[in-house]
Amino acid sequence: MYYGLITIAVVMFGACFSMQDVYRRMRGSGLRTSLESSFWGGVAGLAVLLIVNGFRLSFTPFTLLIALLAALNSIAFVFCSIKALDTINLSLFSLFSMLGGMLLPFLQGLIFFQERLNAAKILCLILITSALCLTVTRSDKKKGTIYYAGVFLLNGMSGVLSKIFTSAPYAKGSSADYSIWIAILTAILAGSALLLHRSGERKRYTAHALAVVNLRGSLNQLANYFLIIALAHVDTSVQYPLVTGGVMIVSTLLCLLDKRKPSKKEMASVALAFLGMLALFAIPI
Repeated sequence: MYYGLITIAVVMFGACFSMQDVYRRMRGSGLRTSLESSFWGGVAGLAVLLIVNGFRLSFTPFTLLIALLAALNSIAFVFCSIKALDTINLSLFSLFSMLGGMLLPFLQGLIFFQERLNAAKILCLILITSALCLTVTRSDKKKGTIYYAGVFLLNGMSGVLSKIFTSAPYAKGSSADYSIWIAILTAILAGSALLLHRSGERKRYTAHALAVVNLRGSLNQLANYFLIIALAHVDTSVQYPLVTGGVMIVSTLLCLLDKRKPSKKEMASVALAFLGMLALFAIPI
């Protein structure tokens, strides 16, 4: 059941990436657009998660603390993403982002939670890392190191914080409570930043843009909620390589429906990612 939740989350994340690109084309790629995306995503995610949780919400200091750190981490990731994309190309940005999202939780599980390291996990990590590297094209811009280092660390910290929440021996709410508090705090923080951000031209929202950003926000919050549930039963050193490889596959398959068809290198990277995920189940532990 928990691997099924991970699979559903992977499909949702792949759809979110496609919708974020649609939203970017409609609204632009500036700081205000990113803050608007975070705000509306938080609001939409909050509505969906409250429905899922039967409009119940509990509070503990530990839940609120980790949720606050997760919300700040999410907004900081958005900021670093914008700055990084000003200096490096999209493929190199994706490499830093997805490697961070996979490696940091992977190492956290091995070092701090005594998860076993075996041949299947090592081979999976090598194959998915190779798949990510295969998608990279050379960037001529060398500045902005601090920002794409931030992309690496902050995307990885999302999984690290989720694991801390599920494993820490403190009084805490459910996975739904944690996810709801993240959505609330993200909306509050991004909304406050929007009130302070007055520079630049403001585009009027269309119904289409609002529908895209709210659907993306709902799917993203639900996908993260499913991963938090699964974390209580699946090793981080298994879950996050599966998420990274799965999102690569889903995103590439979605490109087949778009005008931009995947290149041979991208299809080869998908094959490597699939083999890496297969290794986790096919190689005896």
